[in-house]
Amino acid sequence: MSKIVVLGTGMVGKAIAIDLHKNHNVTAVDLDEASLAFLSEKYNIETRALNLMDEEAIRAVVADCDLVVSAVPGFMGYDLVRTVIEARKNIVDISFMPEDFMDLNALAARNGVTAITDCGVAPGMPNLIAGYWNELMEVESFEYQVGGLPRVKIYPFYYKAPFSPIDVVEEYIRPARYIEKGQKMTKPAMSEPELMFFEKVGTLEAFYTDGLRSLLNNLPHIPNMKEKTLRYPGHIHLIQALKTAGFFEKTPITINNTAIRPIDFTSKILINDWKLNPDEEEFTVMRVTLKGQLEGKPITVRYELYDEFEKEEQLSSMARTTGYTATAHAELILQSRFNGKGVFPPELVGMDPDCFDFVMEYLRERNVRYMKTEE
Repeated sequence: MSKIVVLGTGMVGKAIAIDLHKNHNVTAVDLDEASLAFLSEKYNIETRALNLMDEEAIRAVVADCDLVVSAVPGFMGYDLVRTVIEARKNIVDISFMPEDFMDLNALAARNGVTAITDCGVAPGMPNLIAGYWNELMEVESFEYQVGGLPRVKIYPFYYKAPFSPIDVVEEYIRPARYIEKGQKMTKPAMSEPELMFFEKVGTLEAFYTDGLRSLLNNLPHIPNMKEKTLRYPGHIHLIQALKTAGFFEKTPITINNTAIRPIDFTSKILINDWKLNPDEEEFTVMRVTLKGQLEGKPITVRYELYDEFEKEEQLSSMARTTGYTATAHAELILQSRFNGKGVFPPELVGMDPDCFDFVMEYLRERNVRYMKTEE
């Protein structure tokens, strides 16, 4: 039984701690007393109240553990992963940090640390799938669409955020990178919306966001790659209006002698409107499509995910699909199935078929099912 520290006990962090607690000694760390109380009282998980931006405190709390899982907001991710690597502890991270985590690769390799990053439902599982099939076929096209949405659409946004609203807003303002005909390209986030139909859901709107991330550098030979986010039709038009009006600007403005960034004000407002209630039903939907050549013949491989709120455990679909992907990769490290030293996004993990099969089976056991078809 291993000793694991989970940093961050938000919606996803709680799911991670609960899952790992079934087979390991888990310490959950955060400043949110209500979240820590939920874990300690309902699951008897050890908890620590700490400021996750305090590097010395983090070094102390991870000092005697076997593995760290980071489930903090994106703006905290890079510094926290660096701190854990400096402490010479293996780590799985789902923070979706804006910085390039590969800048930490040399430090991790030098310290003998295994760090698996971007290890959630997306980015995460599409990367794992891309890495696996890259070893089997000549991939000519890779794309995926993904979204987490509330079951009930409520005006005006038709959306609830399973993550910190500021992380969602960052997705809406960060330029989207993609590859077309072998050339790296950039489009504004939220551009080129298109309607797509999904069984059990209906018609959703897909638009560019910057979800390819490490795939652009690790699988650059694939001539066509793109990623789009899914929302209910109508959501993106309102977001574009807020962006155009300046609500996402990061340059402070002065109001009544107080300087404030518009993006911070907007996030503060949205955190209440977008907050998922503990028993609010939602779902995750994703489609991953690869096209290319296998043994000289054209092939299309598609994975479809549809996952719903889990009523018995009161865990959101996004928490489960993201959290269990992270815990699957944690087990890869703990069971010495993956031993690389350095920083590894999931596409590099998926290149090992044994690792790919382990993650897929781990998720199936938790009723997170990726349905595969081949044509």
